[in-house]
Amino acid sequence: MQFLWPQYLWLLLALPLLVLLYVFVLRRKKKLALRYASLSMVKEAMGAGQSMRRHLPPLMFLLALAAMLMAAARPVAVIALPSAQQTIILAIDVSGSMRATDVEPNRLVAAQNAAKSFIADLPRHVKVGIVAFAGSAQVAQLPTMNREDLVTAIDRFQLQRATATGNAIVISLATLFPDHGIDLNAMQGGRERMRGFAIDAERRPEKKEFTPVPPGSFTSAAIIMLTDGQRTTGVDPLEAAKMAAERGVRVYTVGVGTIDGETIGFEGWSMRVRLDEETLKAIANRTAADYFYAGTAQDLKKVYQSLSSKLTVEKKETEISGLFALAAALLSLLAGGLSMLWFNRIL
Repeated sequence: MQFLWPQYLWLLLALPLLVLLYVFVLRRKKKLALRYASLSMVKEAMGAGQSMRRHLPPLMFLLALAAMLMAAARPVAVIALPSAQQTIILAIDVSGSMRATDVEPNRLVAAQNAAKSFIADLPRHVKVGIVAFAGSAQVAQLPTMNREDLVTAIDRFQLQRATATGNAIVISLATLFPDHGIDLNAMQGGRERMRGFAIDAERRPEKKEFTPVPPGSFTSAAIIMLTDGQRTTGVDPLEAAKMAAERGVRVYTVGVGTIDGETIGFEGWSMRVRLDEETLKAIANRTAADYFYAGTAQDLKKVYQSLSSKLTVEKKETEISGLFALAAALLSLLAGGLSMLWFNRIL
């Protein structure tokens, strides 16, 4: 625990002085009590039979003062709090390589099942959008809190040719920032030169002035991309990751499949599909996020469970002055209440 105003902690040195003052008052009271002729009056004045109980309210009040001074120093601690993220975009690969069976029953079905479990575990107030990508990327479901619509969108996935991981990130960003003037048609081709989402500044409609922010600083949304990572077309995924980083959006990547991969065939052609971990790790690192490896269907489910926890609860450095102030108030009330109950006076 740290303190924003540690200089106020010096005031704690006044507490021993208060203890000495309390002892002085008790001794003075004892001397005055000895002047009484009646022994019963002496006992009453000295509080005989309740010596321990009589010190409890002052002790609690002393602790209350200590808590007040601690609160004034503005203590800060790292604690787990509900995340501020309200929107999550699930970008799921539906390219032909996802038909590989190195993850049972195949990569796509395992991804669909894990995604549905992930959505079911999220708090109901979190919006989720679905982006499906292969040779191009499309929004399968706009961000919504309706879990049934999300499941329906996931069940509609159809395998397609090619893989454009960069396009998936761009479309996800366009979904999160609809007012940034992203030219979706131009970006989908993936062949145009990209410079801050600009393809042709003269023909492109005006957009809001954009100022880059630190990576990972936008805490209202996140992108989770599940893929085997083998880009074959479209936007450079590292350029797309840079755009996400400039907007502070974290892109969590999930690599599905085995490192060695396998050879798949379809409609007379065959190809070797391997997991491109290097690219997926680079995307996550550039956006201040994390990369997760899922070599089996069970691993994939665990990954999504981990992501659910990571996205809904996060550790933050938070000022906890209010907790100390609350403790001080409760101790003060308890000290005063016990004093009135036992001695019919406040301390």
